[in-house]
Amino acid sequence: MRVLVFTGKGGVGKTTVSAATAAHAARQGVKTLVVSTDAAHSLGDALGVDLARDAVHEIEPGLSAVQVDTRARLAGSWSAVRTYLVDALAALDVDPADADELAALPGADDVATLLALREHAADAAWDLVVVDCAPTADTLRLLALPEALGRFVDRLVPAHRRLARALAPAVGLAAGVPAPGRDVLAALLRLRAELHDALSVVRSPQASVRLVLTPEAVVLAEARRTLTALSLHGFVVDGAVANRVIPDGPGSAWQQRWVQAQAGVLAEVRDSFGALPVSLLGYQPEEPVGVDALAALGADVVGAAGVEGLLEAPEGHEPLRVERLDDTYELVLRLPLTRAGDVELARRDDELVVGVGSLRRVLALPSVLRRCDVAGARFVGEALHVRFVPDADLWPAS
Repeated sequence: MRVLVFTGKGGVGKTTVSAATAAHAARQGVKTLVVSTDAAHSLGDALGVDLARDAVHEIEPGLSAVQVDTRARLAGSWSAVRTYLVDALAALDVDPADADELAALPGADDVATLLALREHAADAAWDLVVVDCAPTADTLRLLALPEALGRFVDRLVPAHRRLARALAPAVGLAAGVPAPGRDVLAALLRLRAELHDALSVVRSPQASVRLVLTPEAVVLAEARRTLTALSLHGFVVDGAVANRVIPDGPGSAWQQRWVQAQAGVLAEVRDSFGALPVSLLGYQPEEPVGVDALAALGADVVGAAGVEGLLEAPEGHEPLRVERLDDTYELVLRLPLTRAGDVELARRDDELVVGVGSLRRVLALPSVLRRCDVAGARFVGEALHVRFVPDADLWPAS
């Protein structure tokens, strides 16, 4: 099953592009589900149907759609933890209303979205799952969440948690705060496992992200940052869609100025994205609403590669790998549109912290690199190569 995620700056038309791709694929015989995680809930508007939240609707044979409802998604995974937090805060004389608000899971909407994506992607009924994501900032937070929450849970529930559970009742009694029970710990571990599964869906070899943009300098600047950020977090970007391109031809001086301005930005798009294919969608004479209009537009989104190309897994875009070079190792991370001076590296126990500007990712090192020291870094093309040398104290003598 192929998973295709569309994201872009708010207002560039990613919902229309997502729905158009799904409609075209479905009419070519591909069993397709389009999932919207955007809080704007505009997928139903684009399809011309009323989508009840969190229910899969068959739009026509071969095409179904779902608008994720984040409110009900966390009941099974977070309720035990939330109840404990409310009780603990109440024991500290926090107002019940404030305690209920404080006990909400930070990023709850993002968690619920990932759990929904995991559920739908596991359904063998679909050949293609198209995801209409929220605007780029929300998408980046969404896709980075599983790793961040996983680190939090690992620290909160360490290997010695049995001892902690044994001591917790006494500590809780002394402080007047109820001790977390096994159900709370189990809920945290279950949520961690569920998010790990969700992350494996969007990082699988069958998944990729496509950027939607309009030919405007401000939009392109954000798309460039998004490409770098997605690559930093290990996601494959395999294409872009330039939407609302004004056709060249007879027109007013005002239109010609727009054509010229867009042509300049489109040249920068091709230069920025290099080998990534970029589809051009002309400015439509009317808003494409309904499956017929969307399917026609989808043919332009898919382009010459056709549906067969749409379903092919991306190749040659491995975002992260470890290479052995004689007696040293290199961790290779693709970071397009990044200069060496933009990167900051820090080793923290068994983790490597990679910073690019305001972006940061904490990488859990594979076991072979945990026994090594960082010996330097360099850029080769678009990839950052971090060199590791075995630590003599941690490697057995040959």
